[in-house]
Amino acid sequence: MKRYIITLIILLGAIAINANEPEETFRRIVNLEGNWKMMIGDDMKRANPDFDHRSWETLHVPLSWENQGFNGYDGYAWYRKTFVISPEYKNSSLMLFLGYIDDVDEAYLNGQLIGHKGSFPPNFWTAYNTERKYIIPDGLINFTGHNTIAVRVYDAQLDGGIVRGPVGIYQRQRDLVPDVELEGYWKFRTGDNPAWAHPDYEDADWGKIVVPGMWEDQLARDYNGFGWYRKSFKAPDSMEGKRYVLMLGKIDDLEEVFINGKKVGQTVEIHSNPHRINAYDEYNRSRFYYLNEKDIVPGEINTIAVRVFDKVGEGGIYTGPVGLIELRRFVNYWRSR
Repeated sequence: MKRYIITLIILLGAIAINANEPEETFRRIVNLEGNWKMMIGDDMKRANPDFDHRSWETLHVPLSWENQGFNGYDGYAWYRKTFVISPEYKNSSLMLFLGYIDDVDEAYLNGQLIGHKGSFPPNFWTAYNTERKYIIPDGLINFTGHNTIAVRVYDAQLDGGIVRGPVGIYQRQRDLVPDVELEGYWKFRTGDNPAWAHPDYEDADWGKIVVPGMWEDQLARDYNGFGWYRKSFKAPDSMEGKRYVLMLGKIDDLEEVFINGKKVGQTVEIHSNPHRINAYDEYNRSRFYYLNEKDIVPGEINTIAVRVFDKVGEGGIYTGPVGLIELRRFVNYWRSR
């Protein structure tokens, strides 16, 4: 039997655990490599699943568009692809893999934005060297008919498009599955303000960032310092009378965590002066915070705010699992390891 060393850091009634990362594997169930429809230019109507793309060019994916007749083209283009999927995967956790895209992309499934990497002009930066793996939200896939993927791409120079890597719909198999999934888009902004922990703070003008994922790949290129994440969700009535663990994956480098304005945990004390903050190996620790029964309000909107400080290099909530799991299930999981 394998032996695991678990370090407990007990702070403010919550616990962060330094432990082996829970395992997850991926199995391709729909192969999306091959012919896609593609057209240069930019029009947000192309994200609509009912958009008529029959007159578009046919290109092979993955392969740069320069190698398929669009030699020397730099700028915007859209890809579209329809697919069907068996109902046997209706209760599965699914992801869209799009390989590597040069330079920037937004990915839409049935008209809904599910992920992006890099930044479009006028604040351009490339994410050509980042693999695209986007979580498909529950309820978004049509299991009784066709589904449509639309990918908005911007290329600044040299090769462009969906250029390499695995492309398909993948079934994600995890050995630690949350009861409440919190992966996907969160609100995010750089800077630091204690008011951002309050559940009533108005964050409508904040950016959106996919969690988990490094913030450099999405909104904050080459940024070191403070950044805040916020996520509001309605807690199921079934959570009444139970204790939960908040799983926040791994965070680069340090964080404080608030639920409905209450601090529920932190890795270490984060000083307001960045020059006085020391970060060591905290970026490689999995964050699991034990919550009190009253920290989550069943049947109501709850708000999680995470204050993150990145000392150097990449930053943010960069791996999973991210979600809430009942304490009993969580304890049984670690006992079985």
